[in-house]
Amino acid sequence: MQLEDSLLHGSNPRLIHVNDPKKTNDKFDFCGNEIRTSKYTVITFLPKNLFIQFHRVAYLYFLAIAALNQLPPLAVFGRTVSLFPLLFVLSVTAIKDGYEDWRRHRSDRNENNREALVLQSGGKFQLKRWKKIRVGEIVKILANETIPCDMVLLGTSDPSGIAYIQTMNLDGESNLKTRYARQETTSLVCEGEMISGVIRCEQPNRNIYEFTANMEFNGHRFPLSQSNIILRGCQLKNTEWAVGVAVYAGQETKAMLNSTASPSKRSRLETYMNRETLWLSIFLFVMCLVVAIGMGLWLKRHEEQLDTMPYYRRVYFEEGKHGKQYKYYGIPMETFFSFLSSIIVFQIMIPISLYITMELVRLGQSYFMIGDRHMYDINSNSRFQCRSLNINEDLGQIRYVFSDKTGTLTENKMEFRRASVWGKSYGRSLSAADASVNTDIGEEPIQHPSSRRKLMIKSEVPTDVELMQLLHAKLAGEERIAADEFFLTLAACNTVIPIPTKSSSCGVQNNVDDTDVTIEYQGESPDEQALVAAASAYGYTLCERTSGHIVTDVKGEKLRLDVLGLHEFDSVRKRMSVVIRFPDDSVKVLVKGADTSMFSILSKEHETHEHIKNATYTHLNEYSSEGLRTLVVAARDLKGEELEEWQCLYEDASTSLNDRSAKLRQTASLIECNLTLLGATAIEDKLQEGVPEAIESLRQAGIKVWVLTGDKQETAISIGLSCKLLTSDMHQIIINGSSENECKRLLSDAKAKYGVKPASCDNRILKLQREAENGTKSYKLPQQLAGGEGIPVGPLALIIDGNSLVYILEKDLESELFDLATSCKVVLCCRVAPLQKAGIVDLIKSRTDDMTLAIGDGANDVSMIQMADVGVGIC
Repeated sequence: MQLEDSLLHGSNPRLIHVNDPKKTNDKFDFCGNEIRTSKYTVITFLPKNLFIQFHRVAYLYFLAIAALNQLPPLAVFGRTVSLFPLLFVLSVTAIKDGYEDWRRHRSDRNENNREALVLQSGGKFQLKRWKKIRVGEIVKILANETIPCDMVLLGTSDPSGIAYIQTMNLDGESNLKTRYARQETTSLVCEGEMISGVIRCEQPNRNIYEFTANMEFNGHRFPLSQSNIILRGCQLKNTEWAVGVAVYAGQETKAMLNSTASPSKRSRLETYMNRETLWLSIFLFVMCLVVAIGMGLWLKRHEEQLDTMPYYRRVYFEEGKHGKQYKYYGIPMETFFSFLSSIIVFQIMIPISLYITMELVRLGQSYFMIGDRHMYDINSNSRFQCRSLNINEDLGQIRYVFSDKTGTLTENKMEFRRASVWGKSYGRSLSAADASVNTDIGEEPIQHPSSRRKLMIKSEVPTDVELMQLLHAKLAGEERIAADEFFLTLAACNTVIPIPTKSSSCGVQNNVDDTDVTIEYQGESPDEQALVAAASAYGYTLCERTSGHIVTDVKGEKLRLDVLGLHEFDSVRKRMSVVIRFPDDSVKVLVKGADTSMFSILSKEHETHEHIKNATYTHLNEYSSEGLRTLVVAARDLKGEELEEWQCLYEDASTSLNDRSAKLRQTASLIECNLTLLGATAIEDKLQEGVPEAIESLRQAGIKVWVLTGDKQETAISIGLSCKLLTSDMHQIIINGSSENECKRLLSDAKAKYGVKPASCDNRILKLQREAENGTKSYKLPQQLAGGEGIPVGPLALIIDGNSLVYILEKDLESELFDLATSCKVVLCCRVAPLQKAGIVDLIKSRTDDMTLAIGDGANDVSMIQMADVGVGIC
């Protein structure tokens, strides 16, 4: 089969022959697996380091001074002495840079010389250094080992092909993630058979969250995605071994492509220092010009007497001998030389030790910050870390703090609290005391009727008595059926993996019937883990998951469901769906997602269900007002031609190498429609300890706190109230437009109502506001400055959603938003995407001289952290 000619087209995919590295690399000349993070070599160190150091203008200035002093007519100090300070500074910096690069070389050498098991031609795995691994080779990773290259999983120690990896070194997230080997290759790996085939994948890129490829194996083509690849730098956890084929190596791995330096940040103090240095330089040149002019005038006046004057005279009259003749260049050149000589004499006005002094001070600051006992976390046994010494001093000049909510203001430990099922709310009277009664110290036992075997679920989910009674009702009415499908959706529509561990009961012989099985759930999303744990608490326990099926324990009975397809959550659709086939061959689509994306795709045929929608919508608002995170759950049947059409399009989209995500979204839209509403969930995310006190301290210091979150508006407002970010006396300005014109109108109305003036039109307002925020004056502005309605302005809080920001973060509306936002004491942005977070920070950073700080804990906060003057990451 001539795959190369037929498969390499248009997008020029990367072609890899599995277990045939010679053919793969001879034809395509892929990169080796050796990495290099060092900046210099022995040959390039001196010129490259000097080039980098002389990017500092002050160093060029002192080099020019030293060069001038080497000229005989200009020599003021000893030639060697004048070079010493500059050489000393350059040498100290070069030694520091050289030591740091030596450490990089040592780290690279240790990394490249690590060993991994690689399949040899004889069919056995042998140790091989990482730097010698080639694309196309099959590599075996053991438990707790680090992945040496980007690999497509072929099989694992788990018969279902599941592997657990920790990506902390890649994205900073500590929770385990699940990866899958395709069932087509898993069985062969487990049986020890040789595998061959062809993988076509995209060219190397930095996106660690996407991977588009397909594999040709035994005449069949099947898709590969991000869930099938494990990346260099990750660690294999809770899995005995995993086998994969190298697809990207060395500098082409996603980890290395993402290892470029972060944007260089300069402190405000250094900027001021450069500006003052410029003024000093101008003053220095003026002084030297005055001296030169004076010298020229003096020479003009005494031109006839130069032979008899010291320095210019040619004869030593005391001895009557001729001295060394001075070469006279004339008044113009002598004046110019005087100007240059004066620069050398007055050079001390710009001290060469300035930069070294600043570096030493910053080093001392970082030492005291790292050793600060008040910045030590006893739970994680970790201290504050200073990753950048260049911006220490900016911490004392912060004016705006931009904070993520989930995991930063809150603990990111999700707990299932409320549920709306078929228009009825459950869990209203639930409290912490109820939880202790309804759960057995975090483990919910489920007894199998046919044996003494128990499933112990590691969860702390309290159950609602009334809802439990509904689920165990003998009569299967609409409400009971909806409740069954509701919890089945929670158990099945996710990417959570159950990890069972066995332990014998005390005093009982060790046999299969007397073994208790404890199940722990691992997933990429804490929300999904909380929902799956809630489903298990109500009797719908997820026991097993593979790429092709799931097994659930429904009230003690095993139920195997075939997974026909999975449309994972994305920021465009804001929902997730799974297509499953039941044992009776019926097929259902189970969907969960944000209310903003779910209500628009519900069925409009059943008017009798309209009251259920209204009731659920009311419950969602109620839950959000309590600060709970909400999701909507729905389902529908899939039959006949519609099912066949979806299967055909899904297979084509999932194996496509071009625009796979867009094609999968289009395919999902075929089945994510005409859904039957089942209910809604509400999850609690508790505040971090000390958050209200910290926000109050920042407010008293005159620092504005802006919260940027992906949660819905009601949830964000509730959290804002609970953490004292929002107060009862604040006027809330809510901007949630659905078009550019509507957003413009809302902004204009708010500015007119509260008398917000353009920032460039009246600086008095801004001054009064800052004095009020600092507590020096009342916050009320004079009525003549309070706009058209003459209403005194109290504390303002701006609440805006991501959909509005799509239209507002344009050049013509940015000014409107800036004027309104800077007039508010608090700004709360809801449903915002990562790039929108960066856009909000840039809005303030680019239009004011105020210092900005951004703080977050997830990969979606990186763009915001990099955009701000000071970035803080929470590990």
